[in-house]
Amino acid sequence: MSELDNDAPRGLLLINTGPGKGKTTAALGTALRAVGNGMRVLVLQFLKGSWSCGELDAVDRFGDRFVIRQMGRGFVKVGGAETDPEDIRLVEAAWAEADNAIHSGDWDLVVLDEINYAIFYKMLDPQRVADALESRSEHVHVILTGRNAHPLLIELADTVTEMRELKHAYQKGILAQRGIEY
Repeated sequence: MSELDNDAPRGLLLINTGPGKGKTTAALGTALRAVGNGMRVLVLQFLKGSWSCGELDAVDRFGDRFVIRQMGRGFVKVGGAETDPEDIRLVEAAWAEADNAIHSGDWDLVVLDEINYAIFYKMLDPQRVADALESRSEHVHVILTGRNAHPLLIELADTVTEMRELKHAYQKGILAQRGIEY
């Protein structure tokens, strides 16, 4: 039997990080692949929450097999501002739900979208996240997204992909496009 044909898959920890576009998009692509293979998927968006995006409408069609929950109010720390205590409270609530989800046995894949930002902004302790990831059921896959992935989590991960920007439409004055960026 080859390594690719094993009957008891091991839950992987994947990180999509870096300054380039596509971290969440890649995680959602993997999530779509997982749900297409009969897996149950939960996406928790740690900081997003202030606007509607196409992926929310699309996953409604999968019912309870593919769920996205926006846990925040929108992007935080714009312009180096101090972290709003309400954002910290929302990150703590998101983490409580994430910790429960990865240990519940209800999900095959849990995507923790933009959790790397929450850790980088010191809204969430990386050791708490590492401890929870290490103690999860061995069949649960987890994807972490966001720039500036913490070295502790990079070391723990099975696969780390760094997106880097070569050029971006915004540099030409082209604003975010519905269906592509959101």
